[in-house]
Amino acid sequence: MNPTHLPTIKITEEQVDPVPRAFLGVERSASGQRWVSRLDQAAQNRALAISQVHGIPDLVARVLAGRGVGLDDALAFLDPTIRGLMPEPYKLTDCEKAAKRIALAVARGEKVAIFGDYDVDGAASSALLYRFLTHFGVSAEIYIPDRVFEGYGPNAGAIRQLIANGAQLIVTVDCGSTSHEALQAARDEGCDVVVIDHHQLGHALPPCLALVNPNREDDLSGQGHLCAAGVVFMVLVATARCLREQGDPRAKSLDLLAWLDLVALATVCDVVPLKGLNRAFVVKGLIAARHMNNAGLAALFRKAGLGGPVTPYHFGFLVGPRINAGGRISDAALGSRLLTLDDVPEADEIAGRLDELNRERQAMEAAMLAEAEAEVMAEYGDGQSATVLVTARDNWHPGIVGLLAARLKEKFKRPAFAIAFDPNGKGTGSGRSINGFDMGKMVRAAVDGGLLVKGGGHAMAAGLTVEKSNLGRLRAFFDEVSGASVPALVANHVLKIDGALSASGATFELFDQMERAGPFGSGHAQPVFAIPAHRLKDARLVGTAHVKATLEAADGTRLDGIAFRAAETPLGNLLLNSRGSQLHVAGCLTADQWQGNRRIQLRILDAAPTL
Repeated sequence: MNPTHLPTIKITEEQVDPVPRAFLGVERSASGQRWVSRLDQAAQNRALAISQVHGIPDLVARVLAGRGVGLDDALAFLDPTIRGLMPEPYKLTDCEKAAKRIALAVARGEKVAIFGDYDVDGAASSALLYRFLTHFGVSAEIYIPDRVFEGYGPNAGAIRQLIANGAQLIVTVDCGSTSHEALQAARDEGCDVVVIDHHQLGHALPPCLALVNPNREDDLSGQGHLCAAGVVFMVLVATARCLREQGDPRAKSLDLLAWLDLVALATVCDVVPLKGLNRAFVVKGLIAARHMNNAGLAALFRKAGLGGPVTPYHFGFLVGPRINAGGRISDAALGSRLLTLDDVPEADEIAGRLDELNRERQAMEAAMLAEAEAEVMAEYGDGQSATVLVTARDNWHPGIVGLLAARLKEKFKRPAFAIAFDPNGKGTGSGRSINGFDMGKMVRAAVDGGLLVKGGGHAMAAGLTVEKSNLGRLRAFFDEVSGASVPALVANHVLKIDGALSASGATFELFDQMERAGPFGSGHAQPVFAIPAHRLKDARLVGTAHVKATLEAADGTRLDGIAFRAAETPLGNLLLNSRGSQLHVAGCLTADQWQGNRRIQLRILDAAPTL
């Protein structure tokens, strides 16, 4: 298609109710946000009913009602189970076909190659399948492509090499749905391929024996929110059933639930919606993780200095970045290898290597971010006049551009891309969006318009490949597409508040009850509470960029809080310059573990002077 005749796409902002009253009267906070209640009148009525009928604390009931939980579902929601939330696995299209082929490989003792992705979901999916196969004595090999030299997903060269190494069955996990050429190469060699994936795909299906992907158009399972490891788990449940039916005695000693730590890790780190079966995966996976039976995970927790029970935070911010560091800047297979290990010394060695790589990644990210922010200022002024930020450099590492885009989006509050160009002028880029703007749709339109070599994604994130000669036209196209919706979304910048809470009300009892409404994350937002009219007893800088504060209620009760990366921001400046004054503060409750002591702390998100 001629780029001068680009397709017209309409991206609209989210439907919103009539403008609600500002919570605590905060029309514009330090962060430029308007505070509003998460609950409309109907949700408030539902919260009251949940609290009165089930004896659930009012704030917990508000959290449930604010996330669409009904009166009849509240008690079950607080205790999600795999049995109660997992559908019949065969409802996944091709799951029966995949399970029977994997069971056949077990029965025949075939060599199986596992082709995975280089992120946490790919590593966890690969390790989960590997552990299953080795339980049954199957010879299995994991192959993770190099992010820079091979790119995402199966390639024909790697597939042929796996077959040459003796693979009689290839199972792709977290990839493969659009790998037509590579899978055709396997078919030409006479090797069966089973694809287990969750990424979006088009009408044309790749040539394979089975494609288990709840996002394929003919799948009616309703499980499109699962990450790849969740889909792999469902396939393995079906495979284990096949093997039991065949009378394999090893199936009786199989404990799939013991490996839910891997599924939970992937679910949290892949930022899939924490609803339905995903909630059960994470709740039960956290229990498995706390037993520390996976030597690789335990080694990473030791390296990260875990000070208490494993939480989703530890998965997402301590373990995940370390596993990803291998795929971003070094050996992509380190993460999957670590998660398959039972040998503690070897696990400690690989965990140490990943910890070092993560520190290198952090240093590279900091340097790249400084360059990206400088480019934003040079290209867009203060960044506020742009609708979509597009930054690009020749010397950036392609494995870090996704992190860069996320930081830019966070700072400038608008969709952002970061692109790394190689010496041949081909750029690898990644983007992150804001709520209400479908970035994946925009990228696919740019592909259709001939501006991108390839690209895709979903509403909140996308990846692309672009020739440097098309960069200027790509920027213009993104501005044209986003100009009608992004300014309105940015202007309508609100912070949704679940309820008001005093320092004296921030108790361990409330926190523990609130945790039952979790886990919180994508699609199931962390509760945000307003701490109204508390005196700012103290505020000071900690570390290099954080602001620590102490809030004091009228009765003298104090609550400590911390605003991460708030130094030299409007929020940080308000806190540091308001000692002794009264402020409204908004944030999330956390349980801080330090030297065996547990205390409630507020993760400060925003603040505003009292009226």
